[in-house]
Amino acid sequence: MSKVSVRVEQLGKCYRIGALTQRHDTLRDQLVDFSSRLVGRLRRRRTAGPDPANYVWALRDISFEVERGQVLGVIGRNGAGKSTLLKILSRITDPTEGSVTIRGRVGSLLEVGTGFHPELTGRENIFLNGAILGMKRTEIARKFDEIVDFSEVEKFIDTPVKRYSSGMYLRLAFAVAAHLEPEILVVDEVLAVGDAEFQKKCLGKMGDVAQQGRTVLFVSHNMSAVLRLTQEAIVLEKGQLVMRALSPEAVDFYLSSGHARMGERFWTEEEVPSQAAPFRPIAVRLLDKKGNVVDTVRSTEPITLEWEYRLSAPITGLRVGFYLNTARAEAVLTSFDTDEAGMFEQYTNRAPGHYASRCTIPADILNQGRYSIGVNASTYHVKRYFQDEQAIEFNVDASGAPGMQWHEPHPGVIRPRLEWSIDQI
Repeated sequence: MSKVSVRVEQLGKCYRIGALTQRHDTLRDQLVDFSSRLVGRLRRRRTAGPDPANYVWALRDISFEVERGQVLGVIGRNGAGKSTLLKILSRITDPTEGSVTIRGRVGSLLEVGTGFHPELTGRENIFLNGAILGMKRTEIARKFDEIVDFSEVEKFIDTPVKRYSSGMYLRLAFAVAAHLEPEILVVDEVLAVGDAEFQKKCLGKMGDVAQQGRTVLFVSHNMSAVLRLTQEAIVLEKGQLVMRALSPEAVDFYLSSGHARMGERFWTEEEVPSQAAPFRPIAVRLLDKKGNVVDTVRSTEPITLEWEYRLSAPITGLRVGFYLNTARAEAVLTSFDTDEAGMFEQYTNRAPGHYASRCTIPADILNQGRYSIGVNASTYHVKRYFQDEQAIEFNVDASGAPGMQWHEPHPGVIRPRLEWSIDQI
């Protein structure tokens, strides 16, 4: 028996731009329209394909395989084709070209709450929605208590769902869908439902599904969830598959694509909001030990962060600082130019003028990987003048760092050079 659960070969999906539903009041209109569509199909078959001016490819030439029991992440920006791919795999829409081979029963969590009727109670909607999602009545009855307990809406289970809050509605909908037992589970951004506590609960449920050996295709903009639930991920960009790799590598590629800047960022007047006055950011840059602007640094060398700005009027209590984060938005450190008491006293009142605030990150601090720098100019608990959470990005190269002779990753954000001793006892 083949180990491949899902096979996608040269898959493509084309949509017509601006297609409108036509109204046919007479039999003659219907016959004329049928003839026109038949002629159009024959013409398209004789040509190379649809007219590019009237059609857009949501997916093009997508090929990959997913083995039984594998959890595959699908990531990409809005409009990359992720949801279209899952709709094809769930047989909601047909592909324009290519083929999909699926071995096993497919369960879909594409749009949480689809199939709920507002006039029916929560109890009735559990049976209705379960049937729509492919569950047998006996299966729903057997899991009813578990579904209600997971949703945390037991008190209102016999109340029409039109009276539910949006959070209650989504909790119940996810609870029904999450208790499916298909061989293949297709999941699209369902972890965005509910509050933070319920999102954590949903993530735990998805982890249980993955550990049960089911094949899962998981779409999410939550990179932490992708890293936790998946072993591999594919990256879609403008309808094409641009990368398949281990999840950490794919996530880093996705987060860095489209954001990379050559170690320096300038702000135009149009990019600075009027409420930032009298603060005017000019540029932020990353400098190596020689003072050169760089976008790749060595972990064994110090680096300097410089923020250039102007003040058109004096500001009392101004603090200018940096946020250093990993490419996955994990906070590494935050530092402001007046954190030291002496600096705070010296620059409590900052006069109008042209400034550059600089700080140095010592050598042997950062591990290899990709990082981002955010900037903040504010007065504590009074006013935020300007903030850019992802001003520049840069890479850290670990060449020469401790442990490089082992040719294996050193997990962690920092990679300090620690002093060891070995004593024979």
